[in-house]
Amino acid sequence: MNDKFGLAGRVVAVIGAGSGIGEAVARACAQQGASVACLDIKGNEAERVADSIREAHREAYGDTLDIVDGAATQAALDAVKQRLGRLDAVVCTPSINVRKPILQYTEEELDRVVRVNVKGNFNVLQAAGRILTAQGSGSIVLFSSIRSQVVEPGQAVYAATKAAIVQMVRTAAAEFASRGVRVNAVGPGVVETPLTAPIKANADWYGAYAAKNALQRWAAPEEMAWPTVFLLSDAASYITGTILFVDGGWLAIDGRFSPPGMGS
Repeated sequence: MNDKFGLAGRVVAVIGAGSGIGEAVARACAQQGASVACLDIKGNEAERVADSIREAHREAYGDTLDIVDGAATQAALDAVKQRLGRLDAVVCTPSINVRKPILQYTEEELDRVVRVNVKGNFNVLQAAGRILTAQGSGSIVLFSSIRSQVVEPGQAVYAATKAAIVQMVRTAAAEFASRGVRVNAVGPGVVETPLTAPIKANADWYGAYAAKNALQRWAAPEEMAWPTVFLLSDAASYITGTILFVDGGWLAIDGRFSPPGMGS
């Protein structure tokens, strides 16, 4: 039964592997037996992670990739298959956020967030889809967010892009299923990563976010990695076109008010 959750003999490309959730996913995939291509816009960080995976006697390499470049994204994933002999799964974690009210957003900021979060993820979905559908097997996991479902002031563009990722995943799942490829998304809650460092620096903001979920705390990147490994594994062989929320119960209790005598 444990073999269903393993990735032995498989090759996984992890985009965003240089830090945060992507790094945790790369390490988790290696621990489950996969050979890992660590790709990141910061190639030196991707190589650092790959070096540490190799020190644990797992096959890995690091390279530079900016997902907003469609041709480069295709070339990078083609290179993974050529270099490691196959490609079984692709995970894409990068996104950016500019937290601003709608009336203060600049056109440049709008373009920047949409370019990375929507265009970049589409480029990955397309490039991975071309390879995996041609071979008739594989799994793709993109990263959405709780912001695909619930919002707050200052999150208009980010939330819109995270909802867009969900719809791209659903469409790709419908288009790729007949050719043996599953496509899913992970929807994190609040996770301690470089992207959320400005929030952690503000104690009131950090504490307020922790209080919004049932577990009353932030997640570590590793807590996003293992659900991702599950979606890549044979244990999730009948799961496609869905989003797996890993949010500590945020969506379950969002906006909760406990009447007197009804709280825990």
